[in-house]
Amino acid sequence: MGDLATAIDHLADEDPSELPFNLIAEQLIDLHWQMARLQAEIGRRTCLRGSYN
Repeated sequence: MGDLATAIDHLADEDPSELPFNLIAEQLIDLHWQMARLQAEIGRRTCLRGSYN
């Protein structure tokens, strides 16, 4: 979860108008994957995810 907080803080500190579009897209994709991993971890820890066997 620390990685997610760091990524959010990093994005919040930047002025998007000064960044190239491809860098913003790369950061957004990285943030998306970190959020997906966090959701999966929360699901595993709370047993909310069903078994699809």
